[in-house]
Amino acid sequence: MNSALLINISRFILLLAIQIIIFNNMNFLGYISPFPYILYIILYPVNGNKSGLLASSFLLGLVMDMFCNSGGIHATACLILAYYRPYIFKFSFGLSYEYQTIKLNDSLTPERFSFILVSVLIHHIILFTLEAFQFSFIIDILLRTLFSTIFTIITCIIIIYLIKPNRR
Repeated sequence: MNSALLINISRFILLLAIQIIIFNNMNFLGYISPFPYILYIILYPVNGNKSGLLASSFLLGLVMDMFCNSGGIHATACLILAYYRPYIFKFSFGLSYEYQTIKLNDSLTPERFSFILVSVLIHHIILFTLEAFQFSFIIDILLRTLFSTIFTIITCIIIIYLIKPNRR
């Protein structure tokens, strides 16, 4: 096994464990629920195996659904995020994505922030829409999406800076 595969497997297990043990028990005011487990999909290597990303994203969502008893909404949201990830890269990075010179673990730039923002926003809109599944709850869906997105982005940025290797 190469080191990239070991890093991805350990990131998968660690983020899933943190989400299940810590963040699944957090719910602030009924509107703020952090979901930093999607950082696995966001930090997956740009030139990595696309079908491996789709399969592992589905598995990530499926395990979350089993622990949250949510009936497939996490698996759907993760799979859609993984599928649209190249388009989000192209939107956020432009020509840099074409040459695959992107590293998300580096310092936070506007391009990296927009990539994280759009990714989290897509995941949360799909997740909360499928959770409510009624048009009459549109205000609730938008409020939960907005507040959870803000809190998830802050959590993801903190986690990225905590796991970022120090350069001297």
